[in-house]
Amino acid sequence: MTMSVVGFSFNSILSDALAETEVAEDFRIYTDDVNKFKISVPKGWLVAAGEPDGFKSVTAFYPEGNTSSNVSVVITGLGPDFTKIESFGKVDEFAETLVSGLDRSWQRPPGVAAKLINSKSSNGFYYIEYSLQRPGETRRYLFSALGMASNGWNNRLYTITGQFEEADLDNYGSQIQQAVKSFRFI
Repeated sequence: MTMSVVGFSFNSILSDALAETEVAEDFRIYTDDVNKFKISVPKGWLVAAGEPDGFKSVTAFYPEGNTSSNVSVVITGLGPDFTKIESFGKVDEFAETLVSGLDRSWQRPPGVAAKLINSKSSNGFYYIEYSLQRPGETRRYLFSALGMASNGWNNRLYTITGQFEEADLDNYGSQIQQAVKSFRFI
């Protein structure tokens, strides 16, 4: 694979994330009034939500017939010592720790190979782009945005992750990138 995936990476995400963008014609806005967020998702994509347990909430968006390409919003409660996203450390350190914790390419036999592509911090969010590849399987690209907000009782970590397989780059890559970068608190 060429570096074309990197070409549409977070440089464009960050510049677009800084300005409010209009919703593209082929997207719709999904609003979660309970968890206080909105996100633009491709029209026709299905929505699935797990039952919130008071500590964790999951909402996923995916195209019909293709569950390997998707965008998910995971909300997790945090302890009182986490007051801002920087509580996790600097973005580059956080991203390195995340990706190195997933990498098992050094094992014998080799496991999942995880590679950090890019990481940036902007407007209270950490943006992390990385890839995962299991031996003998196609590479999977992940775009994540992490931010924090309070529900009035405690701070919560919002992890928005879009993922697609290398073969789906042309079909879903830009849609998933646009969905992740559109996430906003309301």
